Amino acid sequence: MEDFQEDIDKCLATLAKGGLILYPTDTVWGIGCDATNKEAVAKIYSLKQREDSKKMIVLMASEREILKYATQIDMSVFDYLDATTKPTTVIYEDVIGLAENILGEDSSVAIRLCQDVFCKTLIKRFRKPIVSTSANISGSNTPKFYFEIEKEIRTGVDYIVNYRQDDTLPKEPSSVIKWGNNGDITVIR
Repeated sequence: MEDFQEDIDKCLATLAKGGLILYPTDTVWGIGCDATNKEAVAKIYSLKQREDSKKMIVLMASEREILKYATQIDMSVFDYLDATTKPTTVIYEDVIGLAENILGEDSSVAIRLCQDVFCKTLIKRFRKPIVSTSANISGSNTPKFYFEIEKEIRTGVDYIVNYRQDDTLPKEPSSVIKWGNNGDITVIR
């Protein structure tokens, strides 16, 4: 088993208090919070100096979780995700139960099923979805490694995960698609 139990415990305590974490994901390092906590989500927008009209990604650990939050879903999306090799974020319509300031005007939200062992463990133990947005000030380059993260971000979060800080394996942001309730797919990036 990976040696990140202390990080998981500290992340859980931070998330439960509405705090922000800086953590490695299956793509790039992210700033995270409880995706059901409106105040915590607002803290991320403030830290990133980002307009709240630019929505963020939510990480979930299982298809079952997506079914809990997405009220109208074309089940073939899961076959599509099973066939992809690159981390893929899907924008789902008609989402409920998440912080309203993370939802689009049409109640849509971008969700990625996370395969990374650290993230998956954290989400399962937290029992709620977690926000994941790149660890940078809005408009700045997305850091590919921990050491590239701006000081303002590092000092603006409540807990920084130690696990994988020295990782130099290049990671890229996920693909993003919009999956309509009728099965229509639109590639965003």
